[in-house]
Amino acid sequence: MTAPGGHVHRYLIVGAGPGGLQLSYFLERAGADYLTLEREDAPGGFFRHYPRHRRLISLNKVHTGQDDPEIALRWDWNSLLNDSPDLLFPRYSREYFPGAGDLVRYLGDFQREHKLNVAFGVSVERIAREEDGRFAVHAGGEVFRAECLIMATGWGGPYVPDIPGIELAVGYEEMPVRGEDFTDQRVLIIGKGNSAFETAQSMLGHAAVIHLASPSPVRLAWTSKHPGHVRGQYGALLDSYWFKTLHGVLECEVDRIRRVGDRFEVEITYTLAEGERATLEYDRVLRCTGFTMDTSVFDDSCRPDLAPNGRMPAIRPDFRSANVDGLYFAGTLMQARDFKRASSAFIDGFRYNLRTLAALLAERYEGVPLEERWLPADAETLAGDILDRVNHSSALWTQFEYLCDVYVLDERTGRVRRHTDLPEDYAVGRFGGEGLCLTVTLRWGRQEQPDVFAIRRHPTPERAHESAFLHPVVRVWRDGEQVAERHLLEDLQATWRDPVRHVAPLRAFLTEQLPGERPR
Repeated sequence: MTAPGGHVHRYLIVGAGPGGLQLSYFLERAGADYLTLEREDAPGGFFRHYPRHRRLISLNKVHTGQDDPEIALRWDWNSLLNDSPDLLFPRYSREYFPGAGDLVRYLGDFQREHKLNVAFGVSVERIAREEDGRFAVHAGGEVFRAECLIMATGWGGPYVPDIPGIELAVGYEEMPVRGEDFTDQRVLIIGKGNSAFETAQSMLGHAAVIHLASPSPVRLAWTSKHPGHVRGQYGALLDSYWFKTLHGVLECEVDRIRRVGDRFEVEITYTLAEGERATLEYDRVLRCTGFTMDTSVFDDSCRPDLAPNGRMPAIRPDFRSANVDGLYFAGTLMQARDFKRASSAFIDGFRYNLRTLAALLAERYEGVPLEERWLPADAETLAGDILDRVNHSSALWTQFEYLCDVYVLDERTGRVRRHTDLPEDYAVGRFGGEGLCLTVTLRWGRQEQPDVFAIRRHPTPERAHESAFLHPVVRVWRDGEQVAERHLLEDLQATWRDPVRHVAPLRAFLTEQLPGERPR
């Protein structure tokens, strides 16, 4: 709607990348009063430029052997949640690691087919909080006002570390992408994330020397279980390092970069060599140090606090800004509470966060209660329901150790109500004080394995807590405190149905926890 002095909506979303479009879809489907602002002329502007070498690291596992579309989403990391079978990403690419251009095409079709209310070519210049509590977004020569503001802008620009001479390095955002441009050169890449390895891989057969440098060792995804750490397809550089090809991975602080003639001298201090220092010479220095949020559009009336790393907003368990009420974050900006653990930084994670956020917004602003299901408080029924969920839900699968189902005992009726796909810290904070409640998540085992490809297993239910692979975990909370926990054995096919290994142990555990139940 348009009112004197500008446009007024209940919800205003800034950004029409995958996060902004996913939330727009849920608000559109609910008939909510919303508008999404996008500075570019089409959705998905970030993916028009990144990754620079145009190959995504998000899986597109087309062939799953599954007929159930919900289970198939566990391995489809690029689709947005929606009710149209034609608007799933595997219809746009069959490649396991698809091209970024296919994602851009998909996002454009998603916005058009669902007729999402997006205003393109509208660049936000300033955001303020007015005396009546509404947000005023100054954009494109107009003012847009809303009770609730959701920032889905993604990364605002590159993170530039504070290193003397860093301006001499060419940033990931503008570096050449042809490996041939580095033929016979000595190249230093500052950073050890996927963008650094992607860049190194492109020049592996051309550069004379490639060094990747950062203070900390490489974090490998197959060790950490985090999809944002270095992925297996970039392992060629690590092979080259250990096969003595002159390429290397340096654990060091970069102290200074200087230009000397047509080359660069880089002073470093090794972090794992008792402070040893060195000066190394390179033909090119590249910066691949990731991205950061842009907060320059906020004035002091609503400037959000940042998470400890300073690159993303600090958020509460319900995705609200830690210090600005009514300000929420969508998409990759939702990751502060599961940073480097679950998948909130990626489409396959934040699409579920946004489904939950839409429900929380509807509850707060529209008075629509959270969806719930009531169950009898008996161990057999609850065990069956829990196993149905962990065997079927794609949300619990991709948002492991973060989203949970919560089962709350209503002592008045003696029944249990279930809420699904809530952040566990939110669920415990909201329902944990009601007496008895259970949270159900999927979790990995301990991380410190000497060799993640040679893990000794103990396949007995009594030792399920030693499972290394993803497996269900039920936690019991009484009056806000965790009082018990039960792990179920891992399973190669991720099917938790075995009567002896899964069903009986869970049923026995629930019998112990529920009032009035007796062991059988």
